[in-house]
Amino acid sequence: MLCVEESIGVEDAVKVPRQRTQLPLECAVMYAEERHWEVFPGTWLKPGAGTEWCSCGASDCRAPGAHPAREDWAAEATSSGSGARRLWARRPKASVLLPTGRSFDVLDVPESAGFLALARMERRQVPLGPVACTPGRRMLFFVLPGGAAKAPALVRALGWSPSALDLAAHGEHGWVPAPPTRVGGAGAVQWVRHPTRANRWLPDPEEVLSPLAYACAQDPTRP
Repeated sequence: MLCVEESIGVEDAVKVPRQRTQLPLECAVMYAEERHWEVFPGTWLKPGAGTEWCSCGASDCRAPGAHPAREDWAAEATSSGSGARRLWARRPKASVLLPTGRSFDVLDVPESAGFLALARMERRQVPLGPVACTPGRRMLFFVLPGGAAKAPALVRALGWSPSALDLAAHGEHGWVPAPPTRVGGAGAVQWVRHPTRANRWLPDPEEVLSPLAYACAQDPTRP
Protein backbone atom coordinates (compact mmCIF):
# COMPACT_ATOMS: atom_id res chain seq x y z
CA MET A 1 0.00 0.00 0.00
CA LEU A 2 3.03 2.31 -0.12
CA CYS A 3 2.72 5.33 -2.35
CA VAL A 4 4.09 5.05 -5.87
CA GLU A 5 7.23 7.20 -6.04
CA GLU A 6 8.92 9.12 -8.83
CA SER A 7 11.92 11.07 -7.55
CA ILE A 8 12.50 14.67 -8.60
CA GLY A 9 15.55 16.79 -7.76
CA VAL A 10 15.08 19.35 -4.99
CA GLU A 11 18.28 20.35 -3.24
CA ASP A 12 21.76 18.82 -3.59
CA ALA A 13 21.38 15.06 -3.18
CA VAL A 14 17.92 15.30 -1.66
CA LYS A 15 15.06 14.01 -3.80
CA VAL A 16 11.40 14.31 -2.90
CA PRO A 17 9.25 11.37 -3.98
CA ARG A 18 6.32 12.36 -6.16
CA GLN A 19 3.36 10.44 -4.81
CA ARG A 20 0.03 9.41 -6.23
CA THR A 21 -3.05 10.64 -4.46
CA GLN A 22 -4.37 8.27 -1.80
CA LEU A 23 -7.53 8.35 0.25
CA PRO A 24 -7.22 9.22 3.96
CA LEU A 25 -8.61 5.78 4.83
CA GLU A 26 -5.91 4.01 2.79
CA CYS A 27 -3.11 5.89 4.50
CA ALA A 28 -4.58 5.65 8.00
CA VAL A 29 -4.88 1.87 7.66
CA MET A 30 -1.35 1.61 6.27
CA TYR A 31 0.12 3.59 9.17
CA ALA A 32 -1.75 1.43 11.69
CA GLU A 33 -1.14 -1.96 10.09
CA GLU A 34 2.36 -1.56 8.64
CA ARG A 35 3.95 0.81 11.16
CA HIS A 36 1.75 0.13 14.21
CA TRP A 37 1.35 3.88 14.62
CA GLU A 38 -1.71 5.26 16.33
CA VAL A 39 -3.95 7.37 14.09
CA PHE A 40 -7.04 9.49 14.61
CA PRO A 41 -9.32 11.46 12.28
CA GLY A 42 -9.25 15.24 12.38
CA THR A 43 -11.25 17.92 10.64
CA TRP A 44 -11.69 18.04 6.86
CA LEU A 45 -12.30 20.55 4.08
CA LYS A 46 -15.85 21.34 2.95
CA PRO A 47 -16.64 23.20 -0.29
CA GLY A 48 -18.71 26.36 -0.13
CA ALA A 49 -19.00 29.79 -1.76
CA GLY A 50 -16.35 28.96 -4.33
CA THR A 51 -13.75 27.91 -1.79
CA GLU A 52 -13.15 25.29 0.91
CA TRP A 53 -13.82 25.69 4.62
CA CYS A 54 -12.75 23.74 7.67
CA SER A 55 -15.38 21.38 9.01
CA CYS A 56 -14.88 23.00 12.44
CA GLY A 57 -16.88 25.97 11.13
CA ALA A 58 -14.42 28.66 12.24
CA SER A 59 -13.92 31.30 9.55
CA ASP A 60 -10.50 32.15 10.99
CA CYS A 61 -9.30 28.54 11.41
CA ARG A 62 -5.49 28.50 11.49
CA ALA A 63 -5.17 24.97 10.03
CA PRO A 64 -8.27 24.37 7.89
CA GLY A 65 -8.97 20.67 7.53
CA ALA A 66 -5.91 19.63 9.52
CA HIS A 67 -6.47 19.71 13.27
CA PRO A 68 -8.26 17.56 15.88
CA ALA A 69 -12.03 17.61 15.57
CA ARG A 70 -12.66 16.95 19.27
CA GLU A 71 -10.97 17.74 22.56
CA ASP A 72 -10.70 14.08 23.61
CA TRP A 73 -8.89 13.07 20.40
CA ALA A 74 -6.28 11.09 22.35
CA ALA A 75 -8.94 8.62 23.53
CA GLU A 76 -10.03 8.03 19.93
CA ALA A 77 -6.57 7.20 18.55
CA THR A 78 -6.08 3.61 17.41
CA SER A 79 -3.23 1.48 16.08
CA SER A 80 -5.67 -1.12 14.74
CA GLY A 81 -6.37 -1.33 11.02
CA SER A 82 -9.95 -2.36 11.71
CA GLY A 83 -10.29 0.52 14.18
CA ALA A 84 -9.02 2.97 11.56
CA ARG A 85 -11.50 1.60 9.02
CA ARG A 86 -14.37 2.19 11.45
CA LEU A 87 -13.28 5.74 12.23
CA TRP A 88 -12.84 6.82 8.61
CA ALA A 89 -15.97 4.99 7.48
CA ARG A 90 -17.89 7.57 9.51
CA ARG A 91 -15.71 10.49 8.35
CA PRO A 92 -14.15 9.50 4.99
CA LYS A 93 -12.75 12.97 4.25
CA ALA A 94 -11.20 13.48 7.69
CA SER A 95 -7.54 14.40 7.90
CA VAL A 96 -5.05 11.81 9.14
CA LEU A 97 -3.39 12.88 12.39
CA LEU A 98 -0.72 11.03 14.36
CA PRO A 99 -0.24 11.33 18.14
CA THR A 100 3.35 12.04 19.18
CA GLY A 101 5.03 10.81 22.34
CA ARG A 102 3.83 7.25 21.78
CA SER A 103 5.49 5.44 18.88
CA PHE A 104 7.67 8.43 17.97
CA ASP A 105 8.43 12.08 18.62
CA VAL A 106 8.90 14.68 15.87
CA LEU A 107 11.53 17.39 15.41
CA ASP A 108 10.03 20.26 13.42
CA VAL A 109 12.18 22.78 11.49
CA PRO A 110 11.76 25.25 8.60
CA GLU A 111 11.78 23.59 5.19
CA SER A 112 14.93 25.42 4.06
CA ALA A 113 16.89 24.25 7.12
CA GLY A 114 15.39 20.78 6.87
CA PHE A 115 16.56 20.18 3.30
CA LEU A 116 20.02 21.48 4.13
CA ALA A 117 20.31 19.17 7.14
CA LEU A 118 18.83 16.23 5.23
CA ALA A 119 21.39 16.55 2.42
CA ARG A 120 24.23 16.64 4.94
CA MET A 121 22.93 13.67 6.89
CA GLU A 122 22.50 11.60 3.73
CA ARG A 123 26.06 12.37 2.61
CA ARG A 124 27.28 11.23 6.03
CA GLN A 125 24.96 8.20 5.94
CA VAL A 126 23.26 9.16 9.19
CA PRO A 127 20.38 6.71 9.84
CA LEU A 128 17.07 8.46 9.27
CA GLY A 129 13.45 7.75 10.03
CA PRO A 130 10.51 9.02 7.99
CA VAL A 131 10.57 12.71 7.07
CA ALA A 132 7.51 14.74 6.04
CA CYS A 133 7.01 18.20 4.57
CA THR A 134 3.98 20.35 5.29
CA PRO A 135 2.32 23.02 3.11
CA GLY A 136 3.37 25.52 5.78
CA ARG A 137 6.99 24.93 4.67
CA ARG A 138 7.97 22.91 7.73
CA MET A 139 9.84 19.59 7.77
CA LEU A 140 9.03 16.89 10.29
CA PHE A 141 11.77 14.41 11.31
CA PHE A 142 10.50 11.31 13.12
CA VAL A 143 12.69 10.15 16.03
CA LEU A 144 12.41 7.83 19.01
CA PRO A 145 9.89 8.71 21.74
CA GLY A 146 11.40 10.96 24.38
CA GLY A 147 13.19 13.11 21.81
CA ALA A 148 11.02 16.13 22.48
CA ALA A 149 11.91 16.15 26.17
CA LYS A 150 15.62 15.84 25.41
CA ALA A 151 15.73 18.48 22.68
CA PRO A 152 16.22 21.66 24.79
CA ALA A 153 19.16 20.22 26.75
CA LEU A 154 20.73 18.84 23.57
CA VAL A 155 20.47 22.23 21.85
CA ARG A 156 22.05 23.98 24.85
CA ALA A 157 24.87 21.39 24.90
CA LEU A 158 25.59 22.32 21.28
CA GLY A 159 26.02 25.97 22.28
CA TRP A 160 22.70 27.48 21.27
CA SER A 161 19.75 28.77 23.21
CA PRO A 162 16.60 26.78 22.34
CA SER A 163 14.65 30.04 22.00
CA ALA A 164 17.13 31.31 19.39
CA LEU A 165 16.44 28.51 16.92
CA ASP A 166 13.26 27.83 14.96
CA LEU A 167 13.26 24.20 16.06
CA ALA A 168 10.14 22.76 17.67
CA ALA A 169 9.68 19.32 19.20
CA HIS A 170 6.40 17.39 19.36
CA GLY A 171 6.19 14.81 22.09
CA GLU A 172 3.74 13.63 24.74
CA HIS A 173 0.21 15.02 24.32
CA GLY A 174 1.05 16.37 20.85
CA TRP A 175 0.19 15.39 17.31
CA VAL A 176 1.30 15.99 13.71
CA PRO A 177 -0.58 15.82 10.38
CA ALA A 178 0.33 12.99 8.03
CA PRO A 179 -0.09 12.50 4.27
CA PRO A 180 -2.46 12.83 2.48
CA THR A 181 -3.86 15.54 4.81
CA ARG A 182 -4.63 18.79 3.00
CA VAL A 183 -4.26 22.12 4.80
CA GLY A 184 -6.71 24.64 3.38
CA GLY A 185 -5.76 25.73 -0.10
CA ALA A 186 -2.03 25.51 0.65
CA GLY A 187 -1.64 21.88 -0.45
CA ALA A 188 -1.07 18.52 1.21
CA VAL A 189 1.41 17.07 3.66
CA GLN A 190 3.87 14.87 1.73
CA TRP A 191 6.54 12.34 2.57
CA VAL A 192 10.09 13.37 1.74
CA ARG A 193 11.26 10.03 3.13
CA HIS A 194 8.39 7.57 3.14
CA PRO A 195 7.91 5.07 6.01
CA THR A 196 9.44 1.81 4.77
CA ARG A 197 10.91 -1.36 6.24
CA ALA A 198 14.35 0.22 5.85
CA ASN A 199 13.55 3.02 8.32
CA ARG A 200 11.33 1.08 10.69
CA TRP A 201 13.90 1.63 13.47
CA LEU A 202 13.80 5.31 14.32
CA PRO A 203 16.95 7.31 15.10
CA ASP A 204 17.81 8.61 18.53
CA PRO A 205 17.27 12.39 18.62
CA GLU A 206 21.00 12.95 19.30
CA GLU A 207 21.77 11.55 15.84
CA VAL A 208 19.74 14.14 13.96
CA LEU A 209 19.45 17.11 16.31
CA SER A 210 23.00 18.39 15.80
CA PRO A 211 22.68 18.79 11.99
CA LEU A 212 19.15 20.16 12.39
CA ALA A 213 20.24 22.75 14.96
CA TYR A 214 23.22 23.78 12.85
CA ALA A 215 21.04 24.13 9.75
CA CYS A 216 18.51 26.21 11.70
CA ALA A 217 21.31 28.51 12.89
CA GLN A 218 22.55 28.93 9.29
CA ASP A 219 19.07 29.31 7.78
CA PRO A 220 19.01 32.51 5.67
CA THR A 221 15.30 32.96 6.46
CA ARG A 222 16.03 32.98 10.20
CA PRO A 223 14.73 36.19 11.85
